[in-house]
Amino acid sequence: MRAREIAHTKRDNNRVVRPFAWGLEHILDHVNGDDPRKVLAQHSAEAMAASETFYQLPEILDFVLDERVLTWTSAIVTPSKENNLARARLFLPQRERKNKPRAAVLVLPQWNAQPDSHVEACRIFNGLGMAALRLTLPYHEERRPAELERAEHLVSSNIGRTIQSMRQAVLDARAAVRWLKQQGYERVGVLGTSIGSCTAFLTFAHEPDLNVGVFNHVSGYVADVVWQGISTQHVRQGIEPVLTLEELREFWRPISPVPFIPRLQKMQSRPMRFIAAKYDLTFPVDLSRAVIDEVRSLAIALDVVWLPCGHYTTAELPWKAIDAWKIATFMRKHL
Repeated sequence: MRAREIAHTKRDNNRVVRPFAWGLEHILDHVNGDDPRKVLAQHSAEAMAASETFYQLPEILDFVLDERVLTWTSAIVTPSKENNLARARLFLPQRERKNKPRAAVLVLPQWNAQPDSHVEACRIFNGLGMAALRLTLPYHEERRPAELERAEHLVSSNIGRTIQSMRQAVLDARAAVRWLKQQGYERVGVLGTSIGSCTAFLTFAHEPDLNVGVFNHVSGYVADVVWQGISTQHVRQGIEPVLTLEELREFWRPISPVPFIPRLQKMQSRPMRFIAAKYDLTFPVDLSRAVIDEVRSLAIALDVVWLPCGHYTTAELPWKAIDAWKIATFMRKHL
């Protein structure tokens, strides 16, 4: 299984080691020549102290649904014009469930997802009588600038831009939930996979209108995934000459799940399932176990599924079918 995971990683030969950048202009309006380490540490501390403000969604006035493609102006303005138009695809069931609340699932795909990624999952939800709204993550698909081959700006060796991009993903997800509620969906779940799992969890921890969460591949800190995962070694190579893992973990705390787990204790209890893979080299298993242990240490209700495969092989049969079953049955039961 390890060999298969490594082989999958090597299929992508367009990963580029990009130069390190502090990226302070992506998180601050004015940069005054202060020590970047101090600026990022202060930014992290302030975001953690007031995460409700950091992840607060402003009013969205320009939702447009055209042939089941929903667009709106993202709450975060970036230098990339294409990226500033948030997008999601709506999948509607032929028949909604009888004598049950109207339900929808917000779907957040993996890093570098292609247009067909997670469409099958959306159709499975449709088969259960639930709508599905598949979010296009920042810098992905139509939101990707022409000069990029991959959605590298979402997680990169540009420290500030990574913070901005992940924050944007969460605000876009919250906007999608708001639109679903405006359309009369009484219960809304979220499914996130890989990096989508991280942003889905951050959304879940700040969005009370989400009723159920399924997080497909889990880890606690974005910095640790970049440092240890086989899929992000090119990102690490750009960062490592300048920052230690401990520094990176501190700077990226506001976009990492573990620091926000205690927030769940203050919110209404909601069903939550973590799905992890026993042979995962991208979200290494020790990181998955650590975030699971952290949730359980706080006595927060959590359902855990371990798949006998790796990160990439989850997309292959028979593991793909097992994964889909574990996701769909949990959503059907709790939505």
